[in-house]
Amino acid sequence: MALRRTLKYAGAAGLLTVTAASAYNNWDLTKLHFEAISGAGPLLRAVLDAENSHYVGILSARLGLFPVDRRAYPESLKTEVWGKQFPNPLGVAAGFDKDAEALPALYKLGFGFVEVGSITPLPQAGNAKPRVFRLPELECVINRCGFNSKGSDVARKNLMHFLEHQRPKLPESLRGPLAVNLGKNKESEDAAADYETGIAKLGEFGDFVVVNVSSPNTPGLRSLQGKEALEQLLSRVLKQRDQQPWASSSSRLPVLVKIAPDLSEQDKQDIADVVLRLGIDGLVVSNTTIQRPEAVANHRNGQEAGGLSGRALRDISTEAVREMYSKTGGKVPIIGVGGISSGEDAYEKIRAGASLVQLYTSFAFQGPAVVPRIKEELAECLARDGFASVAEAVGADHRPKGL
Repeated sequence: MALRRTLKYAGAAGLLTVTAASAYNNWDLTKLHFEAISGAGPLLRAVLDAENSHYVGILSARLGLFPVDRRAYPESLKTEVWGKQFPNPLGVAAGFDKDAEALPALYKLGFGFVEVGSITPLPQAGNAKPRVFRLPELECVINRCGFNSKGSDVARKNLMHFLEHQRPKLPESLRGPLAVNLGKNKESEDAAADYETGIAKLGEFGDFVVVNVSSPNTPGLRSLQGKEALEQLLSRVLKQRDQQPWASSSSRLPVLVKIAPDLSEQDKQDIADVVLRLGIDGLVVSNTTIQRPEAVANHRNGQEAGGLSGRALRDISTEAVREMYSKTGGKVPIIGVGGISSGEDAYEKIRAGASLVQLYTSFAFQGPAVVPRIKEELAECLARDGFASVAEAVGADHRPKGL
């Protein structure tokens, strides 16, 4: 409670100071609020470890201390995927708001969509701490959290509250789609049953769901990406979706699968074949990597076990996006995630084949100010290369020059 009060008073005092200075100097209040909140990040990182910093971030969001993006952006950023309207293609990846506790604040930051989770059917603590390690000089993180989750019942309650009481209060321009990322419990012997439970309990609250079979921190999870295992699992997930009382044949719930970047060529081809054969609606490419590029390997925290995210993942994940777009013939929408910290990074993934993009680690290091900056830079990239929309740029690298 003391930490909660301190954060609330500190945030209020900081906002009051910024407001007064803005009025006196005719500054852009929205931009200043973003910069002020982001400026607190280095201080937090200096006194708190990575996981406690994350807790403070979630608490700050719940207390309403995050800024609201009221700026207007070019129409070119608006896009449509799965028949759903996205105010912009930039989302926050699963892992930040694991239990759907901070949704209003994340939408107010200006994200085009938000993905909550991974959510497991039953509550579980995850792996032993410490389990999150910063590599600040490289703007990277290694984590081995292991699907720490309050469980589907808590998430269901939070999602219901958001949709009924909080989402209607958001400005129309900030009501982007909501994704629900589903995971399995560590001790579960029937992985598919866990994902079926996730669909049954949480599917009705998402604009789309993501089946996460690619975290490196749950034993045996990545083996579910194998051809036979993946086809069996996804077939059961789709059947469960279609049997729900809320299911509609005219507007079925899109089901996506999140894959790892550490796959062989055959693995990638097998996944593409399964996705196309079953009619899976999309891919999230990619999860964290178990690879350790040289700069990471030489870092004091570089040999910690777990998944690597951040800038060192950028090129690895972009290449995975490029390959999966090619192997699916551009027929399956892709959400590109991994190492995005600038508009140019986002644009590279879009040209490689991503219809939407996500970030997380750069948000943790750079704070809320990274969100409007990436949107502005992405709009500039589109205009520079003559694209009138995000959709026009998707997969541009696969087309002959001049087309």
